[in-house]
Amino acid sequence: MLGVSYILGQRHKERASHEPYEGGILSTGSARIRFSSQFYLVAMLFVIFDVETIFLFSWAIAFKELGWYGYAGMVVFLILLVVVLIYEWRAGALDFGPDGQKILKAYKKLTAKQK
Repeated sequence: MLGVSYILGQRHKERASHEPYEGGILSTGSARIRFSSQFYLVAMLFVIFDVETIFLFSWAIAFKELGWYGYAGMVVFLILLVVVLIYEWRAGALDFGPDGQKILKAYKKLTAKQK
């Protein structure tokens, strides 16, 4: 099938033929964008709490069959998740903007200069 499409297929040599996306828009710059480490911490948070939702939902469905052993297992799982959340909180994964204290100090400094 691939050979037939190669033999019978159209061939054209236009300016945008060798571009990654032939949409009529000329590409500018590089596709290689550096992401900050903050992005990966947020992605890790998403994965952790997405998996938590799956486990909690499946545990809730089988709650009666699992009994106290299932309850103890889920408590241990939730404790581990809280530990991970505290770790990420201290690592700064939940800080999305500048520090509020720094902004307040800069504002006080600015207003003091204006007086």
